[in-house]
Amino acid sequence: MDATELKVTLDQHKLWIESDHQEGKRAILHGAHLVGVNLQGVNLQDADLERAHLVGVNLQGANLWGAYLQGANLWGAYLQGANLWGANLQSAHLMGVNLQSASLQSANLEGANLWGAYLQGANLQSAHLVGVNLQSANLQSANLVGANLRGATFDLNFKKVAYFQNATFSEDQIAWVCLHPRFSEWASTLKWMKAERLSA
Repeated sequence: MDATELKVTLDQHKLWIESDHQEGKRAILHGAHLVGVNLQGVNLQDADLERAHLVGVNLQGANLWGAYLQGANLWGAYLQGANLWGANLQSAHLMGVNLQSASLQSANLEGANLWGAYLQGANLQSAHLVGVNLQSANLQSANLVGANLRGATFDLNFKKVAYFQNATFSEDQIAWVCLHPRFSEWASTLKWMKAERLSA
């Protein structure tokens, strides 16, 4: 997709959103190659970006509320402060992605690879993180309240999480979770599920 075609698609999508779907056209970027493109602050609410190639894309401050990003490759992308509330990122490739201060409330990240991702201050409240790879990710001050982390893989980085009350874990993750300095304070709020595979 060239720059002109992308601009038309984004303009039509913006009109579609602002007219409550009465005008314009929803952005269908399924499998699109947008490597390294600058999309800072763009409005892609409810857009279809399934399996899109978004390596190194700049999406800082972008609105991706409810967007479909299943299987998308966002390796090394910049999403600081982006709104991904309710977005579908199932099985997405998010290695090394910068999600600092991003909003990921109620997002579906099941099976996503967030190895080495930057999640400082990210809001993952009530997010679906089943089977997610969080190893080597920066979780400093991340909010995991009510998140489902069953089968997720992480390590000592979990100690940096700010909040995780009412979260769901696998029984085999307790070795890492109990190392958090506030574990004893919130232990009674946590839900433990039988481990289906080795997660930690």
